[in-house]
Amino acid sequence: MTERGDIESYGTLKDFGAGGLGYKCIVMETASSFIGGTDTFTVDLTKHGGLYPVALFATYQSSTGATLAASTASCTTSAGTVTITSAASGTGVYGVILFYK
Repeated sequence: MTERGDIESYGTLKDFGAGGLGYKCIVMETASSFIGGTDTFTVDLTKHGGLYPVALFATYQSSTGATLAASTASCTTSAGTVTITSAASGTGVYGVILFYK
């Protein structure tokens, strides 16, 4: 397993802040060298005013702009830092949407 580190330094992240329901949303995209099922990356929710994840959705593309497919991802949380792992296999671009509080 390769720990790719904080997604803000490894890929891209867009924080959409608090919505009307009180949930916050972050949309992330890995670099194309991410290996699904092997690599992990982290996001520090405390930097974004959060403590824990509520929902996680993921997608996979073999390359940027290729056909988008649903993927499965899982996460663990420790002290506000979420570690995300994709269950899909293969090297490519992984998109992740994380709702949190």
